[in-house]
Amino acid sequence: MLLLCWEVALEIERKFLVKGDYKSQAFDSSRICQGYICSGNGKTVRIRIRDEKGFLTVKGPSGTKGLSRYEFETEVPLADAEEMMKLCEPGIISKTRYLVRAGNRVFEIDEFYGENEGLVIAEVELSSEDETFERPGFLGREVTGDRRYYNAQLRLNPYKNWKE
Repeated sequence: MLLLCWEVALEIERKFLVKGDYKSQAFDSSRICQGYICSGNGKTVRIRIRDEKGFLTVKGPSGTKGLSRYEFETEVPLADAEEMMKLCEPGIISKTRYLVRAGNRVFEIDEFYGENEGLVIAEVELSSEDETFERPGFLGREVTGDRRYYNAQLRLNPYKNWKE
């Protein structure tokens, strides 16, 4: 029997397009493959394989500004995560995540592959929606709340299909 220990949190984050160098500033990176067991109405159930670990995540809909949403996540055995990937809706997200410190925050920079090749997004998690933070030079235009940049949407409408 699998016992799940959920990490529960209100996730508050801002998203930005990335311009310029960020890799030279990264202190860690990992390869991520993720799929969606179900998604709709802004809610998702996601399975993720990050390097050699599996994670099951349930996310609620975003608030009106797109800054915050409830997120419940638990680690699952890698073999279970691999089996759950077979249950996913079409469209798998593949990316490398780089971690970069700036001030007292860590930015997660996702470099996408496959159908989303060429897209690079930085996210920073905050303690409150109005928190200020140091903005590193690689941050471009803010895309917080733009649903096109949600991973669940990128699998349905990949970046390669967008018209500039």
